[in-house]
Amino acid sequence: MTTQTDTPPAETAGRGSWLREHSELGVCALLLALGVLVLTDALTMDVDIAQRGPVGPKTVPIVVGIGLLVIAALLAVDVLRGGRGQAETGEDIDLSEPADGRTVLLLTGVFLGAAVLIEPLGFPAAGALLFWGAAFALGSRRIDRDPLIAAVLSLVTYAVFNNLLGVPLPGGPLMGAL
Repeated sequence: MTTQTDTPPAETAGRGSWLREHSELGVCALLLALGVLVLTDALTMDVDIAQRGPVGPKTVPIVVGIGLLVIAALLAVDVLRGGRGQAETGEDIDLSEPADGRTVLLLTGVFLGAAVLIEPLGFPAAGALLFWGAAFALGSRRIDRDPLIAAVLSLVTYAVFNNLLGVPLPGGPLMGAL
């Protein structure tokens, strides 16, 4: 005995299939929204104090915003003409295994701890704890070299941002000794 439905199965499948076949348009919409947001923010930026020459702080955000809009338009045209992204082949990950909650919690704790400690200890010390803690959370157990690598990496990062790029980072009490 067969049952009859109000809508034929082929017609029901057709409704969602167009959206499923053109799902990349969601990425286009996201890029479009992000481009409009970046351009709006850049064009309403107050730059009287920071303007030092013909290329000011608005230049890069405007270029990035226009680039996002162009990429969104080109991707939309490609998707509507039948272009499809290549299916991901995956990594060596067993998707049947649950996520490692311990690692996620450890990394979250390390990041929050670094955010809390950056002001009283300064970036070099908090950054070293951040790098060492992240390495530990991700599985490295080399206590003979990891703290040294973390300290060097933190000091180099501090020097690059503070001295070369001119982005002031809190030095903390140790910077007076160095």
